[in-house]
Amino acid sequence: MLSLQGKLVIANMLSCLLGVLCGALVWFSLGDAALWLALIVMLVVCYVGSRWLTKRLNESLQALEIGLLNFKDNDFSVSLHPYGEPQLDRLVSLYNQASAKLRSERQFIYQRELMLDKVIQNSPNVMLLIDDAQRVVYANGAARHLFNHGVKIEGMLMPDLASLLPDALKAALQSEQEGLFSMASSDSAGDDSGNLADSSDVETWHISRGRFTQNNQQHHLILLKQLTKELNRQEVAVWKKVIRIISHELNNSVAPIASMVNSGKFLTQHLENNKLQLIFDTIENRTTHLSQFISHYAQFAKLPQPQRELIDWANMTQQLAQQYAFKLLSPLPVKPIKLDAVQLEQVFINLLKNAHESGTPADTVSVMFEEVTHPVNGLVVKVEDQGSGMSSEVLSQALLPFYSTKQSGTGIGLPLCREIIEAHGGRISMQNRPEGGLSVKVWLPSLQG
Repeated sequence: MLSLQGKLVIANMLSCLLGVLCGALVWFSLGDAALWLALIVMLVVCYVGSRWLTKRLNESLQALEIGLLNFKDNDFSVSLHPYGEPQLDRLVSLYNQASAKLRSERQFIYQRELMLDKVIQNSPNVMLLIDDAQRVVYANGAARHLFNHGVKIEGMLMPDLASLLPDALKAALQSEQEGLFSMASSDSAGDDSGNLADSSDVETWHISRGRFTQNNQQHHLILLKQLTKELNRQEVAVWKKVIRIISHELNNSVAPIASMVNSGKFLTQHLENNKLQLIFDTIENRTTHLSQFISHYAQFAKLPQPQRELIDWANMTQQLAQQYAFKLLSPLPVKPIKLDAVQLEQVFINLLKNAHESGTPADTVSVMFEEVTHPVNGLVVKVEDQGSGMSSEVLSQALLPFYSTKQSGTGIGLPLCREIIEAHGGRISMQNRPEGGLSVKVWLPSLQG
């Protein structure tokens, strides 16, 4: 069977031959005077013959052109019919297969987008998509509830939305940094008399950010995740009870072992046996380490209520500086404030210790005090370093008990700080600094003497 190319060649040759024959007949019948007429007749016959012989090819190419234009417009509903020409029919079959495949893929993507949108809309995490003009492009149900009481916020400007938000949330959105922050729950942010909300009503949030380009425009993705629900007060209470039971049982075993080791060393000291001495020293070292290990967890499990008294900031900062060096970037607070000095000192020891272990030079760790009056009278203490900071994953779990990235860490230091601060009615937040390092901010309400 001839190919399409062979048929076109033969058709052109036949149309040319037919035109020559017609022109010759005219020329022989009319003479030299009709030469131009013969040429015209020959061209007309060749044109008409070529048009007739290539009609099917032209129709198929036009159909393919229309179909491809529909593809360009994302319309995959057009299918082509066969023309009875093997090569054209194979091309038509490939086009129809591509069209069916694209229709199937578009339906799959559409269903997946519906499912993804359903998941996002019902997610408890707040999701916001903002363009470079600070206009909200997309917001899920949690975002609408948090920012505008469930009312649609797409198309609104972030500065307009932020003006109605709590100060802690507003500061987190404006900082353009990832981190942790705390704020009072919407149900208990404080009463009309200005009393503080109970510390159990303080919500801890993690904010993370992303950036990508869509339709040649920069977009910013903001995710807000509430951490309080991940480990609520009842779960913490259960953990504390378990720790107290385990600590009690271990202490009941460790104390007799340590006593017997001391007795054994005393009874065998005259033997001067180096191997025996090494055994007793090893047991003593391990029991001492185990006792210290238990005490760390017991401190978290048995945290007493704060014993408030007026704080001597000069004395406290001097004692802290003897343990971990830091630069004081502000004057000490002048207004009297009642806090538990022992517990508060433990908070700053943990924060300064973490700052020194972050890889920052020792002389770059800083502490700053700021007395505030909004929303209520209080004191803000910042501990900052220039270390490596924290990744988004670590930040989101840094305040959860028993989570640690250190090989020998217990995961108690920062959760203990949180427990102490919230027991005082305060809040703690953590953010990576734009210039590098971590900034930990502690807010404490003032109970003046």
